[in-house]
Amino acid sequence: MTQPSSVTGARADLLRERSGLALARNTARGALRIIETLGVVGRQGLGWALGDRDALPERLRATFESLGATYIKLGQFIASSPSLFPEEYVEAFQKCLDRTPPLSFHYIRGVVEEELGGSLEQHFQWVDPRPLASASIAQVHAARLHNGAEVVIKVQRPGVRNVLLTDFNFLYFSARVIESLAPGLSRSALSGVIEELQAGMMEECDFLQEARNLEQFNDFLAQTGNRAVVAPRPIRSHTTTRVLTMERLHGMPITDLGALREYTDDPAGVLITALNTWFSSLMLCDFFHADLHAGNLMVLEDGRVGFIDFGMVGRIRREAWEGMSSFLEAIGNGDVQTMARSMVMVGMTREEVDVDALARDITALQERLTRVDPSSLVQADRNDREVNRLLMDLVRIGEDHGIRFPREFALLLKQFLYFDRYVQALAPELDLFNDQRVDMFGALEQIPTEDS
Repeated sequence: MTQPSSVTGARADLLRERSGLALARNTARGALRIIETLGVVGRQGLGWALGDRDALPERLRATFESLGATYIKLGQFIASSPSLFPEEYVEAFQKCLDRTPPLSFHYIRGVVEEELGGSLEQHFQWVDPRPLASASIAQVHAARLHNGAEVVIKVQRPGVRNVLLTDFNFLYFSARVIESLAPGLSRSALSGVIEELQAGMMEECDFLQEARNLEQFNDFLAQTGNRAVVAPRPIRSHTTTRVLTMERLHGMPITDLGALREYTDDPAGVLITALNTWFSSLMLCDFFHADLHAGNLMVLEDGRVGFIDFGMVGRIRREAWEGMSSFLEAIGNGDVQTMARSMVMVGMTREEVDVDALARDITALQERLTRVDPSSLVQADRNDREVNRLLMDLVRIGEDHGIRFPREFALLLKQFLYFDRYVQALAPELDLFNDQRVDMFGALEQIPTEDS
């Protein structure tokens, strides 16, 4: 039956009132957050002025860690983007820690019950009150479903989404002011970088999107007949925007030599499986895993490879991958001229590049790729620093010749360098470029062109 217009109008007024109250609350929280931000920045600045004169990049990193989720993620973005930020800042932010004090289990229970409806016991047979991990955006707990399946629950921290929105709006406004005061900075598209990062982080706060990413990656594995690799499967009935329940994988980081030897007698084969899967995903999946540090690449108890944590993913155009594949193939062949030409193809430049001069500079860096202490590479922190040092050196060489690389190039190359480090540490006899089991570029050949 149709409701009287007066009732409909009253309901609309109530909705508008609720919307206004929500807006007022969010505005008030936003104002408090900006005051908090200015207070932290002021205290750090005062400490520096009073004589606590550590290096500016280190001071900025400490400030970011004090400000929480948004700035920690921004710091990690800086650390993974040597094509956009100065070397000293990239190095300083390698130490940006995404670890926060754990939330009480009372809060975890409340969020899960609010999101899923009913009591915690209705949905789970058991939940470990001790967190497996506690980071700036979410906290993770081990659990068991009533059917006996072992899972992990990822629960969003309180108010994260509103804090991100407030922080990024403040950063965007500040960037636009800076760009207007210093027109030369507008070429660096600082406000554009902030917008891009905001979109990525807001997506990371949507656990339904992360669930879709997991499903798409598992679909990619199924469609390619890949049974040697696995990613957690989300439990849709127990997943919302703020709670993600997914299959629990049991294993160890791929750099754990003891576990690797216990779970498999072919470490090189494990690495080849992971590498081929990642390269194939560049073209056959809608995205690629963009954070393959040792904690996110596992060897499971049954010898399979586990890809976990799809919080940072990237996408690449076919043209960019063609240039990148040519670059990597040239590394394997020791062809510095092709490496130089590929860098020009991938990068963005308005200048005429002297390919011969670029090739000479690359030669010195190429020699460093084979002079790494393998014993240091199984230590995650040292491995990350080594990878980023090589990456920064390559980017600097490009910039010296007028080439500016898109962030996707840095993300792609960083993952490849991770694999190169893993090979040197775990299977030094493996030749990535000449072993017939390695198929770096086969995925590209499987992609139909627009004419086909």
